[in-house]
Amino acid sequence: MRKTSGFSLIELMVAVGIVAILGAIALPAYRDYVTRGKLADAYTLLSAQRVKMEQYYQDVRDYTNACAPNTVATPSTGTYFQAVCSNLSATTYTITATPLATSGLTGFTFTIDQNNNKTSAGPTGWGNSATCWIRAKNGQC
Repeated sequence: MRKTSGFSLIELMVAVGIVAILGAIALPAYRDYVTRGKLADAYTLLSAQRVKMEQYYQDVRDYTNACAPNTVATPSTGTYFQAVCSNLSATTYTITATPLATSGLTGFTFTIDQNNNKTSAGPTGWGNSATCWIRAKNGQC
């Protein structure tokens, strides 16, 4: 009699099934984890821009031209998001962070204003918030 070594087809199929189940659970969780990591770029960008706006206001006492080129508050672009100023007046401003086309974050939008009011909108499944920046699925802040 000859002794065979190796795996049977059943053992191999069980192993493949286990790997498939683990992959089906782990891959979406990993994708969400990567997305949450990229969203931090928007929070950083908006917080830094807000500081620049307040610095400009301390110097000029007006937000009207704060986002003009070659000022201390010229909006910047991060790795995944870009900041855009709007609603500029003597006492108000709104800064919006929108994702770059190559970021893979379509549907996300974050804003902050002169009173530190934060709003956010996300794609389906991520939700929206009128009071904070979403950090996880279902609109969690």
